[in-house]
Amino acid sequence: MRLHVTAASVTKFDAPKQSLSGLGTEAVAALLSASADVVLVLDGQGVIRDVSSTNGVLANVREAANWTGKAWQDTVTIESKSKIERLLKESENEGRISWRQINVATTDGPDLPLSFCALRVGPKGRTIALGRDLRSMAELQQQLVDAQQALERDYLRLRHLESRYRILFDLTAEGVLVVDGKNMKIIETNPAAAAIIGDSVLKVVGRNVLDCIDGEARTTVAKLLDTVHASGQPDQISVKVGGERCTLSVSVMHEEAGELFLLRLGSTAVTPVAGADARAELVLRVLEQTPDAFVITNNDGDILAVNRAFAEMVQLGRAELALGESLDRWLGRAGIDLNVLLANLRQRGNVKLFATTLRTQSGGSIPVEISAASVPHSDLGGLGFTIRDVGRRLGNENGRHDIPQSAEQLSELVGRVPLREIVGETTDLIEKLAIEAALKLTQDNRATAAEILGLSRQSLYVKLRQYGIGGLGGD
Repeated sequence: MRLHVTAASVTKFDAPKQSLSGLGTEAVAALLSASADVVLVLDGQGVIRDVSSTNGVLANVREAANWTGKAWQDTVTIESKSKIERLLKESENEGRISWRQINVATTDGPDLPLSFCALRVGPKGRTIALGRDLRSMAELQQQLVDAQQALERDYLRLRHLESRYRILFDLTAEGVLVVDGKNMKIIETNPAAAAIIGDSVLKVVGRNVLDCIDGEARTTVAKLLDTVHASGQPDQISVKVGGERCTLSVSVMHEEAGELFLLRLGSTAVTPVAGADARAELVLRVLEQTPDAFVITNNDGDILAVNRAFAEMVQLGRAELALGESLDRWLGRAGIDLNVLLANLRQRGNVKLFATTLRTQSGGSIPVEISAASVPHSDLGGLGFTIRDVGRRLGNENGRHDIPQSAEQLSELVGRVPLREIVGETTDLIEKLAIEAALKLTQDNRATAAEILGLSRQSLYVKLRQYGIGGLGGD
């Protein structure tokens, strides 16, 4: 580091003899100490004769207390020795001041950076060296270097990420288009999509996406894009592109510059050889369109796939948001319902009409019935859950349950209704069975049956009507 101050840039006093006359040595020493962080007084051979420092600049400098009597070159680091020689030579040039960075070794930590200039004053080559502490500037420079290195690392990481994205984007067999949500122009496409459209990648980019759709389907696609933009939920339709029928899947992405549409083009052609795959594809499409919610999880209840009905039922913007989450997150009795379902699936392989509630993103709850099945497989096993909203049906029933006709039907109430109601149902079942047994024992003689049961005839007839026994309907 070297700073030249030429004579033209140095402003001299107009009348130094008058304004500075009469200053004593103490005043001169005070001025020098105030003008620099470190002041060295050197003789004609470059030996230090006196030292002054401010703000503890030399506090951690090695042997700073013993500098007096040493050559200035012996107090600095190796790379700074040649700079001191040049400073001493340049001090003889009047009107020219040169600043050079000199490093001084410290007892611990990095070297102390000082910026020195040397001025020849007085007889016998006496020289005064003024030094400024550069640590604050060095810290700023180091911070700048660290920031630049961090930026380089971020740029490198982004370049690698973009490279991986570009390779996957270009090599995927599914056609992918990225469309500007404002003007509907294609801003990116992969070779698979360009091949389906029937043109090169360079010619497809910049075109309006609706121009790539065949015939009257353009209106349908435009409405689909508007619907996806308004709801934020992905959707798909079957259209003709480049003379071939394709499945067009649309989803929306949000960026700072605006919204982008991600369009995926998949072939709908089914070859006879791939009959099993076609049937599997058909099943998946049916499950996706079914009005009942359908969820596939692993054996621990972590969601692998859901259909659109489930996303709408729990008020998720996109079905993909549920992937990887535990089904227990949305079941009404957290930590209970899922454990009951998993235990029954492990024991029996399936569960029918398990009653519970489903929690929504807004904090509401929906009464539902869940039927589930376990699908074991050597490589890939999972669980399938069909979830049906029964809120309207329960509202029509006004909260009343049919009396169980057997102990098995009674056990099915567990998990569907509270224990207090189950106990009430049990009492009604026992009472009904006792009345039927009394009538059978007395060969339908109701007066005798009333005596056996310890009831009045009027009470017996009330219960016969209540339970619909003996041809008497309920109230």
